[in-house]
Amino acid sequence: MFVAVEMVDTVRIPPWNFQRQFNDAIAEELNKKLANKVVYQVGLCICLYDITKLEDSYIFPGDGASHTKVHFRYVVFHPFLDEILVGKIKYCSQEGVHVSLGFFDDIVIPPESLQQPAKFDEAEQVWVWEYETDEGAHDLYMDQGEDIRFRVTDEVFLDTSPTGPSAAATDTPGAPGAEEGGQKKEAPYTLLVRRRSLI
Repeated sequence: MFVAVEMVDTVRIPPWNFQRQFNDAIAEELNKKLANKVVYQVGLCICLYDITKLEDSYIFPGDGASHTKVHFRYVVFHPFLDEILVGKIKYCSQEGVHVSLGFFDDIVIPPESLQQPAKFDEAEQVWVWEYETDEGAHDLYMDQGEDIRFRVTDEVFLDTSPTGPSAAATDTPGAPGAEEGGQKKEAPYTLLVRRRSLI
């Protein structure tokens, strides 16, 4: 579920942090830049693990800060395929069951991956597994806040880099203020999973 990923970055240390220990200042800047951010095709960054190599520092003309190329390892949330995790049901919708791990909420169990036969109850806004027994069918509700065990089947990375003004104008024709309110914010990293069983 958590992996240490080797990364390289140039870290800028502002002059007012020169009195601090160099490694502490670099660690703080790396955590400010990466913690709780999704790196494309890598995963959700959690925290700095260690610094493996520091190269020479430079001060560029017109900038009093030092710039140092740093090799480091960062702890990243990136579960492997077929890994079984335990989370809580956040809410249900027609798209499926949305699950949260507490620190990561973009987990979706699509309807075709639920235990079958399953149906969506519009009145209760929950998915229902119609469990067959000798006495007949029983409805088992997937209520909000319930623990759920699931298997990771796929991951989706979405490039959320900013687009230029010309690309934004061609993508959403219409009034300038109209598209901002109606645009749906996409998650940069989503896990698609298959339901295993309620705990």
